[in-house]
This record gives sequence, C-alpha cells and structure tokens, in this order.
Amino acid sequence: MNGKVAATDRALDTRCMKDIRSDVVAVIGGGPAGLMAAEYLSAAGASVDLFEGKPSVGRKFLLAGKGGLNLTHAEPRPAFDDRYRERSAELARWLDEFDGEAVRAWCHGLGLDTFVGTSGRVFPRDMKAAPLLRAWLSRLRRQGVRIHVRHRWTGWTQDGALRFETPAGEACMDARATLLALGGASWPQLGSDGRWVDTLNAWADIAPLRAANCGFDVPWSPHLVDRHAGAPLKTVTLGLVDAHGQSISRRGECVIGEHGLEGSLIYALSADIRRVIEARGRCAVHIDLLPDRDFARVLHEIEHPRGSRSMSAHLSSRLGLDATKRALLNEVLDRTRLADSPYVAATIKALPLTLLHPRPMAEAISTAGGVRLESLDAGLMLKSRPGVFCAGEMLDWEAPTGGYLLTACMASGRVAARAMQAWLRGDQPA
Repeated sequence: MNGKVAATDRALDTRCMKDIRSDVVAVIGGGPAGLMAAEYLSAAGASVDLFEGKPSVGRKFLLAGKGGLNLTHAEPRPAFDDRYRERSAELARWLDEFDGEAVRAWCHGLGLDTFVGTSGRVFPRDMKAAPLLRAWLSRLRRQGVRIHVRHRWTGWTQDGALRFETPAGEACMDARATLLALGGASWPQLGSDGRWVDTLNAWADIAPLRAANCGFDVPWSPHLVDRHAGAPLKTVTLGLVDAHGQSISRRGECVIGEHGLEGSLIYALSADIRRVIEARGRCAVHIDLLPDRDFARVLHEIEHPRGSRSMSAHLSSRLGLDATKRALLNEVLDRTRLADSPYVAATIKALPLTLLHPRPMAEAISTAGGVRLESLDAGLMLKSRPGVFCAGEMLDWEAPTGGYLLTACMASGRVAARAMQAWLRGDQPA
C-alpha cells in the first residue's frame, strides 16, 4: 500500500465521534462507490462524513491496480451494457449517469491521462492506482469530506442512530441520510467480508453472495500440479453448454492453477460455469488447444511418420504443442489412446475437463449476489428504510473483468448520491 495514502487516513482516524454534527449525511464504505458518492454529495454542498472499517480507504482499489489499474472499457454502448447480463437494463440507467467515457473524463479532471489498450481496456497513462487515489482524496478533502477510518458499521440503535465499532469502543451518530457501499465478500482482508448481510437481512431481500470472476476446481493429478501449476494455456478456445442448453465458447488464455483452472478466459465465462454447477453439480467443458488449425490439419500432422521420436516430441515438433498442453493431453489420454491418431486429434480439438466447484469467495475477484435491486427504488434507496441508500458491489449484479466492474461501482455511487440529494430536498422519488 502506498505510504502517503495510508498516512493521510491514519491522521484522519484521530477525529472524535462526539465532534461530528448531527446534520451530516453518512457514506459507509471507502471503496470506489462510496468515494464517488462522497465526491458528488460534497460537491453539491452536503456535509459528508465517510466511514471505513479498515485503516485506510481504497484498499481493494489499490490492489486492483497492482498490475495496471483497469478503469473502464472503450467498448461502445449498448454492447457495454450487455456485459451486465440479466441486469443490463438496470445497469444501463446507471451508465446513463456515468459511463465509460465519463470515467475517463473524471480521471482527466483529477490530472491523470488515460489510454486505450489493445484489448479495449482503459488505463491511467502511468498504469498506477496510488496517484489516482491520492488525487481523489485530495479533492475530497478540499470539498470538506471528513474520513473516519477504523470505524466498522454494525447497524442501527433502537432510535435509528448509526452504530460503529472503533478502537475506542462503540460510537453512535445520527445522519440525515446514509449511503451504504460495503462491497461484496471477495478479498475480505481488504474490508469486503460480507458481514453486513446479517445486519440488512431484516430490511432487504438479499441474494446469496457467490464467487464471481473466479477459478474453478479440477481434480488434477499430482504430476500436473508439481510440473505445471502456474503455467499459462495460451490461445485456446473453451466451450460449454450453459444452464439453458445453449452452446457457448470463448477464445483467450487461462492458467493451470494448483486447484484447477483460473485466469482471464475462465473469469469471462465464470458466471455461466457457476450456474451450470449450481444446476447440475458440475460443469463439463472442452478446450480446443489449437483453435487456428482444423481437425483435418491436426490429424495430418499427427499421422506424419515420427520415426523413433516419442509421441510427446512428435506433437511438439509437428503441431507446436508446448509442455503444458501436452501435459493436459496426458491427463485425459492413456497410452492406448495416444496410439490412436484420430482420437488424439479429436482430443486436441476438444479436450474434455470437468469443473467441480468455484474457488472460495475470498479468492475471487468479485462476488455475485447481494441486495436485490427489487428491494430498492430507482435511486437505490431501500424501500423498507427511507433515507438509506445502497451502492456498489453489495448490490445484486455482476460483470466480467475489463473495467466493467469498476465503472458500474462508480456509476451506482453517483446514482445513489444524486437520489440522496433529491430525497434530502424533499423531492419525490422517480
């Protein structure tokens, strides 16, 4: 974690709860949705206190930027909207408020340029998250936002005050309105641990939290794990029959993990794979190891005389199969099958694997499930608790990696903040 960012937040933690005025609005959660809401509200003139349970804000944001901060995606709408699957209509309304182009303009307004990578993903020019977070926090401070770290929200008192666990004990405060941006349950050590579910169960219909953008368990042999765990599978196509009986496939790269398959190609199909597992108990997939060569070409190369070479060396020489792809073949083919050229060619073009279950939520990039949108009005206010709004990953939607997650979190923070401002004015909800 960047030292300057962490030091700023530690200094803010010295503020005493008794000094907080009772006419403020509270934003609970220091991730992108909460920070965006705080920015909008404070710019509109609200007195904003933001609370974060960890020692600093933006911890998962910083982790996401470790390999290059993927802010958003340059894919045009409505194709962008379709990435949100069953929730695309609802998310489209959020994106009308704050879409990928708005994210880029916002970043430029903080003094950081962006660029579009070859895959269409959008990054800050220097690829780093910490400079952006510092600039963002500086803007929030200038706008008067008060940030309180090590304040973990635990619910409400009987008279409706917010309750917090703090290093000094329990603290309570009244707020005119509250925005909850508490995250899902991935990477719990960074703050999103899903403990809020028990608190909100009485006030909202909550879909069970589940791992999203995650790897899946495959019963590898010890030999494969010992020799190839961490190795990439480059330029392959993975296909499956989804829970609705439709065949789907996608080309890309994945990784042989210690427990199964992971990486960008798996994450892109993770929602479909998870739903098949939920429906059938497991998910059968097939991998085309050589998507640029058809079956006839593969068979022709395999049937080329190999002389004294082993089959493994022959496949490497004639087809360019690397050691990891050859090891995968050995996972599903015994010696007898390796002598059957048509069968080997068919397996190269559609190598069968069974995915048993998702990796734990704590390892996932994000989570599915959360507060169902049907429990909220169009402004993301809880229908059962007026004045309490929700935003970010704690809501029941999901998206693939590629900037779609971060864009929707920020957009939801803007939508909820604008609706909160209207509610404070006494305007009727849309």
